[in-house]
Amino acid sequence: MNKFHEVLTEQLSRESSFINDNGDLKKFVIIDAAYNINPRLIELLIEIDEIKSKFFIDIKNHWVFDINLFVQYMENKNFLKDSYTRYKNKIGLNIDGKFLNQRNEVSLVWPFKDCVLEGGQTKEDQKRPEIFFNELLAQEEIDQLFEPKVLSNWKRYTTDGEKKVTKLKTDKKGNIKENLIIKGNNLLALHSLLPRFEEKIKLIYIDPPYNTGNDSFGYNDNFNHSTWLTFMKNRLQIAHKLLSRKGAIFIQIDHHQLGNLNIILNEIFGKNNKVQIISIKTASPAGFKTVNPGPIDVTEYILFYTKDKSNFNFKKGYVPVGYNKNYNLYLEKNTDLSKWSFTPIKQKVIEEAGYESEKEAKKKFGSLWFSVIKVMIKDFAYNNANNIVSIRDPHKPTEKLKKLMIKSKNEKCVIEYVRENGSKMYLYKGGALAFYSNKMQNIDGKNEITELLTDFWNHISWAGIANEGGVKLKNGKKPEKLLKQIIELVTEKNDIVLDYHLGSGTSCAVAHKMGRQYIGIEQLDYGKNDSTIRLQNVIGKKIKKDGEWLDSIDCDKSGISKAVNWQGGGNFVYCELKKYNQTFIEQIEIAKNS
Repeated sequence: MNKFHEVLTEQLSRESSFINDNGDLKKFVIIDAAYNINPRLIELLIEIDEIKSKFFIDIKNHWVFDINLFVQYMENKNFLKDSYTRYKNKIGLNIDGKFLNQRNEVSLVWPFKDCVLEGGQTKEDQKRPEIFFNELLAQEEIDQLFEPKVLSNWKRYTTDGEKKVTKLKTDKKGNIKENLIIKGNNLLALHSLLPRFEEKIKLIYIDPPYNTGNDSFGYNDNFNHSTWLTFMKNRLQIAHKLLSRKGAIFIQIDHHQLGNLNIILNEIFGKNNKVQIISIKTASPAGFKTVNPGPIDVTEYILFYTKDKSNFNFKKGYVPVGYNKNYNLYLEKNTDLSKWSFTPIKQKVIEEAGYESEKEAKKKFGSLWFSVIKVMIKDFAYNNANNIVSIRDPHKPTEKLKKLMIKSKNEKCVIEYVRENGSKMYLYKGGALAFYSNKMQNIDGKNEITELLTDFWNHISWAGIANEGGVKLKNGKKPEKLLKQIIELVTEKNDIVLDYHLGSGTSCAVAHKMGRQYIGIEQLDYGKNDSTIRLQNVIGKKIKKDGEWLDSIDCDKSGISKAVNWQGGGNFVYCELKKYNQTFIEQIEIAKNS
């Protein structure tokens, strides 16, 4: 029997109506007292701080009794010594004490949902069975598990190489202003971060193990379905606490667990804070061998949730695109609207090229003509974007606007319409003129014709990313451009980015190049392809020539480096969750004699 249960039993036994002649608690009498808010029961429960903190919620300095939680404890404990889930001694699945047919919302329930899974992954843990701690019955064990842990083996990596860490940089408010890479169990590391980083993380991006049965997921027990769900839930709950009120989380996954993960996120973050499921084209069908029936799988998904949608600053994203053939008119402007004239863009291009007619141009280029004219039109439209237009239907036109549109169609003239916000619209042939220049945005220092970012991302190439950052990660690496897209959507300079499934370190490498603070957590050691190696490549090394230090730095130039003009520099701090027996196991493995 654990200590908490002993304290609770002793306290409840002080009320004679709660015990029988043998001194045992009358469980159902106590449950009935709870449902009826019995004053004596409340008095006993609130008298002991340890019990009060368990079954009462502090709402603006008023303690409110959580009846369902108390009843769950009384029903499920059964006064046995060992922890187990309520699903082993209940018929029918329930949530918060109510069976599914008593609830209106859709919920995902699985064995061990009400447990905490440590998820050991070191050599020390490989042969042990996974341990599930029930949230009600093993609270002491969970509290001990989640206490901030000792961090050891601190190192700072700079352009001058590895240095000792004497102290961490902080701002005037005591906030840590360091890039951190933590090696060790991510659940324990996340709880260790909580005291200093609660509600301070602007963006969480994770690319967790997909639990396909074929991935290189090195956790114990092969992480079957229930285990994987518990593993994810435990970590997402603490991630929610770390995320700022204006922050967002992006989780990349494939179709195997997409639906289940969606429901877990609805429960933890709230379905009202779901923004989108983004579909990403990750490959081309060319070269695939048909192993399984059905369409070839070239898509992954990103679940996008905010902490609080009402506080989130939604930014528009833009994607470079090719020439849009709907912009097919060249406009000759004049101060007098009646003298505005329109020429089909193809005709204008042929005239500008010095040909009297298309027939003459075709004669010169022969069979190449159709390819040539496409390129000529694309270049001409780009270089004359202020004069290239299309005619479109306005969005939700007012009655006044509708009348002016009819007038422009009947009189075949251009009519100026001033909107309520003061902006101008030009009407022609019953539609509104859309200028090609309005589709132009500055992307990575270059003016590009763009369209608004949608929930289908097929504009990021996954080809050639194997050597990005100077490290490799088989079947798990993500393009730096993908992370750049996400970081731009959510963060500003110096905001904090967290990735607790760091892998080869793409998210932190991109955050570093973009001037964001970051925290990365990884349990596995990838050797020469580790995230720490990648980040050292990003920071780079000072160059010495003929005994003199040069101003330039030898650093990673792959990925988004050119787009953000990355020249190297900066630093990060590395540390490890303190090892226990693992240290001695490693020493024994390398020992040469007894």
